[in-house]
Amino acid sequence: MNTLKLNARTGQDGILKLEIPALPNQTFEIVLVLQAIEEEAVDEFGWPIGFFEETYGSFADDPLDRGEELPMPVRDELE
Repeated sequence: MNTLKLNARTGQDGILKLEIPALPNQTFEIVLVLQAIEEEAVDEFGWPIGFFEETYGSFADDPLDRGEELPMPVRDELE
């Protein structure tokens, strides 16, 4: 017995279509458990609501240091 976990989305018609890789000409017993996944609310740009309020200032106690700038690579001249 193999267990296969998939996430699928119903269409606007409410029909769920599953494409399951399987061996051809086989008979399978299928156990199907449907559990809705709560989708996280997002703003108009796709960011989770409150993301910036929760993360603003998170490096205040441990600021990032920018290292030295590396030298530019020497490129061959064009002819």
